[in-house]
Amino acid sequence: MKRILPLLAALVPAFAQAEGISGDLVLYTSQPNTDAQQTIDAFKAKYPEVNITFVRDGTPKILAKLSAEFEAGQPRADVLLIADSVTMEGLKKDDRLLAHDKADISAYAKGTHDPQKFWFATKLITTGIAYNTKATFKPTSWVDLTRPEVKGQLVMPSPLTSGAALIHAATLTGNLEGGWKYYEDLKDNDATAGGGNGDVLKQVAGGQKLYGVIVDYMPIREKAKGAPIEFVFPQEGVSAVSEPVAILKTTKNPEAARAFVDFLISKEGQELALKQGYIAAHPAVPLPAGYPPREQIKVMGFDAAKALADETANKATFADIFGQ
Repeated sequence: MKRILPLLAALVPAFAQAEGISGDLVLYTSQPNTDAQQTIDAFKAKYPEVNITFVRDGTPKILAKLSAEFEAGQPRADVLLIADSVTMEGLKKDDRLLAHDKADISAYAKGTHDPQKFWFATKLITTGIAYNTKATFKPTSWVDLTRPEVKGQLVMPSPLTSGAALIHAATLTGNLEGGWKYYEDLKDNDATAGGGNGDVLKQVAGGQKLYGVIVDYMPIREKAKGAPIEFVFPQEGVSAVSEPVAILKTTKNPEAARAFVDFLISKEGQELALKQGYIAAHPAVPLPAGYPPREQIKVMGFDAAKALADETANKATFADIFGQ
């Protein structure tokens, strides 16, 4: 009994702190509505005294809404959960984010999160190659998309309209030998660029195009439903967006905001990402059905701050190559 009492006493402050977290919390997110609701429900199961609501839209529209609120001096959001780290780097540069210095990221590999703890990765949504099962040539590498067998049969999202595609372009040109010459080779092979990942999925699954550059979960889920589509993690590696979470500097409830971030990057929160069908950022969480083992997926190096600095130049270079 003498040994147990000190242990119980040590647990009381932590429990009391968790119980004491309450009040309103507003989340702005680009997650699909179902995912956003699941995320909120899981958080509220741990913190029932927090009244959390969310606003859902695409990342560009979320940013436009935030910008208008900043201009009016009335930002409503406490927490952001949006598509990519480049967007978060922009907000960080503009001094809009609040660092969470005590966040525990010890389980994660270096480079997963912002080293200054202003934003934290919650998933790894990679971009690879999809192909229709009627295609006779099966690509295994990015360079394969420049081969004669693929000529005129490749479709991909445009970096001018898709944030994931812009990050993908920055990643490939920073890692593949020749840089932007790779995109010149794709153009010479009559690749089509335009729209978003959903349009790529529709064209490849429907057979209008045999090959596509696309985020992983879309073709993997469609294959599970019976669609004639396969997905490849190229041997050189893949690019990834990390759907980061961050706290706005103007939050009215920093305690609840920190608790929300802590939950998402905890192993429990990361297992929710798995349940939703995504690659969790946490290295100890397995991958969803339909994916290869984690060790077989190579994620290429990516510098979000550099990508932010190069954003205008990268868009201009792509537009010049593809005549957009």
